[in-house]
Amino acid sequence: MIKEIYLFNPENDMALANFTPHYKAPTEIIQMSKDLSVLPAWYAPQGSMIKLDSLSQADLLKEQCPFPELIPQVEWSDSWDNVPYRPWGWNPSLLHALQMAGISSQYLLSNEQMEKLRFLSGRQRCVEVLESFPSMNHLCGQATICNSITQVKELVSSIGECILKAPWSGSGRGLVRISPTNWTPSVEGWLARTLRVQKEIMVEPLYNKEKDFAMEFYAEGGNIHFVGYSLFETDSHGNYKTNILLSDAKIEEVLLRYIPSPVLQDTCLILEKKLSEILGKDYQGYLGVDMMICQSPDGYSLHPCVEINLRMNMGIVSHIIFERYIQPQAHGKYLIEYYPSNGAALEMHHYLQITHPAHLHNKKLAKGYFSLTPVLQDTHYHAFLLLD
Repeated sequence: MIKEIYLFNPENDMALANFTPHYKAPTEIIQMSKDLSVLPAWYAPQGSMIKLDSLSQADLLKEQCPFPELIPQVEWSDSWDNVPYRPWGWNPSLLHALQMAGISSQYLLSNEQMEKLRFLSGRQRCVEVLESFPSMNHLCGQATICNSITQVKELVSSIGECILKAPWSGSGRGLVRISPTNWTPSVEGWLARTLRVQKEIMVEPLYNKEKDFAMEFYAEGGNIHFVGYSLFETDSHGNYKTNILLSDAKIEEVLLRYIPSPVLQDTCLILEKKLSEILGKDYQGYLGVDMMICQSPDGYSLHPCVEINLRMNMGIVSHIIFERYIQPQAHGKYLIEYYPSNGAALEMHHYLQITHPAHLHNKKLAKGYFSLTPVLQDTHYHAFLLLD
């Protein structure tokens, strides 16, 4: 059996939005890709290969890990081997890079498949999913596709405070909060540019969010099946901050404080059915559907489809890590932190090692700080666990 190479390419969403083979990622995203390149080792199947910039990153990971028995049983490569690839996500820029590296076309997406994937990854698919939900108590969520500034203005005028979303953009990007009272020339300029390039804009009411979470799925052969939950936090701009490390049962307990169990169960079944219809056999792999629990005068309601992430995502990563490496009764956080200055990440690494020493129970992590990626003087992005 041919081994697959797992590759962390965090620029994927922006490259998919740009949709040219010559897309160049921003410097900070290139840094993230380098600093976190070993991350796929923690979610790839045992025996997989992990693509690194330098094999020294694997050596440093082993050197810094306090529990050698927890090091993933994978192989490491710093070359472009001619084998199947499992990237964080597919986009034309990655496709071009692999073609230039001489990877056989049998291991790559065709241009037609790439076009289809972009279509399926557009935020417009959320509208199709939301329309498939019957009228149910404890549900909210609507989205409208607009193709002119006039349409957007009319909707904002009738709804009030809204979120405008570019159909394709990086996580937490391409979003503008707007109301009839703060419509500005800069907003109109952004709208005009987005419509010129992407042809459409999503308009959604602004909801009073209480909790962010996701249902994670796996697509294979035209079928979709539920994998588990992820409970996460974002900042005020919608950028990902952290995943809460809990078992699926514990996450469901949290959600059931707000939403009745039948609503969650029905939502999962509806999503499996609708996503199978939309994706067919055109997508294989993990995907996540971001959701919100929202507060209203009548109580709490579930927004069942805020975003569809048609790629690997941090929720699935944290879910797999919890299942494989963490003691079931433990809880804590999975974090990706950014440190702007050289040495700051390494200093924090040493501090957490002292203040939150890691402990194992039954060969699984039960408490303390555990680094998932190696840390050097010039590290700026760091993935780690912090268990209570």
